[in-house]
Amino acid sequence: MTLSALLPINQHGLVTRQAARSAGVTDPDLRRLEADGRILSLRRGVYVDDEVWRGADPYRGQPILRIRAAQLVLRCDHVVSHDSAALVHRLGVPDARTALVHVTRRKVHGDAVRAGVKHHLAPYAPEQVVVIDGLRVLDRARTALDMAREHGLVAGVACTDAALRAGTTRAELASARAAMWCWPGSRTMDRSLDLADPGAESWLESEGRVLVTSLGLGRPQTQFGLTDGGRTVWCDLRIGRHVFELDGWIKYLPDSDASRSPAQILREEKERQDFITGFKLGVSRITAADCRNWPRTSRRLLREYADTCARFGTDISDLAPYRPATPRR
Repeated sequence: MTLSALLPINQHGLVTRQAARSAGVTDPDLRRLEADGRILSLRRGVYVDDEVWRGADPYRGQPILRIRAAQLVLRCDHVVSHDSAALVHRLGVPDARTALVHVTRRKVHGDAVRAGVKHHLAPYAPEQVVVIDGLRVLDRARTALDMAREHGLVAGVACTDAALRAGTTRAELASARAAMWCWPGSRTMDRSLDLADPGAESWLESEGRVLVTSLGLGRPQTQFGLTDGGRTVWCDLRIGRHVFELDGWIKYLPDSDASRSPAQILREEKERQDFITGFKLGVSRITAADCRNWPRTSRRLLREYADTCARFGTDISDLAPYRPATPRR
């Protein structure tokens, strides 16, 4: 017999203890199903089908299941916000696997964490609430600024970058900021908006750009293109004649790309770097591990940038014939 025949599981694979009791399933029955590994307890009084849980992405699917589980038991008036809204909007979060469920309420005695749910006391306008797949969440502009206030500059820049990529306008971000003019974290919000750039294609690229900006060498250009008429490459960041490439390790894993092996991907990366350096440009590579040690990484990047300046200078006017005619889409 299927699990759905035993329990009133909803379309997302969740069931509450109350709903199970109403269907005639007793608490001992639930404990037996949990012991058999057929259901998992996501929070007190809410269970998930084990197959649904194991089939969900741990970086998005499973966190959203935890959000939905909280929604089934929360009785207070609220909207999904902060990390939870960022997950729903695909803006990114510092660590989705450990993120709390976040909700914003107009009436609550200060910010508080209760049973894995962080309740935020803050006003919001009705037009800032959107419904996505059944969840009432704060919109992208408000969420990006909330992430800056909650987690700092890197998160603020990464989420505003992602919001711009997704179609949020700078005017919408400015409007959301104006409504939060005297809130804590104002400087971080303002700095995040100033640095926001839709040219960043991932959280790592946004974090790397904040790191490179902190070097004091100037504002890096995103998506700097080069072409020889037959091949075109886009560099993540450029200052002067030096480019900074952000490297995630996922693409080198065996299952990351069914059409190419890790060895082939590595060879293509080497050929790509040779193509870039052929234009008399220096290259620095930055990984997520580098971003966890800013002092050491900053010293290396400054050393590599200085070497490029000594060899090639900073002017790129000679590269004008090799720039793509249109920006990267």
